[in-house]
Amino acid sequence: MQIPHDTRKALDVVVDLVNTSPEPGEPDALSDVAALRAFVRQHDISDVGDLGARDLAGVRTVRGRFAQVFGAESARIAAGVINDLVAAAGTTPRLTDHDGYDWHVHYFAPGASVGDHIAADCGMALAFIVVSGERERLRRCEAPDCRRAFVDLSRNRSRRYCDSRTCGNRLHVAAYRARRKEAAE
Repeated sequence: MQIPHDTRKALDVVVDLVNTSPEPGEPDALSDVAALRAFVRQHDISDVGDLGARDLAGVRTVRGRFAQVFGAESARIAAGVINDLVAAAGTTPRLTDHDGYDWHVHYFAPGASVGDHIAADCGMALAFIVVSGERERLRRCEAPDCRRAFVDLSRNRSRRYCDSRTCGNRLHVAAYRARRKEAAE
């Protein structure tokens, strides 16, 4: 599956945004405007003005809607959530070539809030995944103690863990130890 750089970047933003949601017993990674500023800076989200409490609330709302897409039971349900997000953001597709990137499409309206910006650009990235029949690539980690979101871009759609070096390796080691213990008994 070939994904253009802007769509890949938007998918990375979606995944990282969904993964800022607080897990039970953990704090919200988007706890304040400073955390939102850091998120925007980390992801090089362009055309963002001064951020405030309204922006934080808007991005948290978008985050919840993106989480619904990852948990959707069907493409129809995912499409409905994506359509609502993109429509509410007031998309205005336009071609741009900035920051050393070749021509690509921005979907957010000039001067849009950061929440609408993320909803439009990232919503369209998710739309392309659904349209291409690849919605099953939007996954949650299968490790019992982890529910992090990720996009499975492996050739054969076989990725099961958000990070094979942490979640995957931890489960493989636990299974190995269980087999050794069982064999020793």
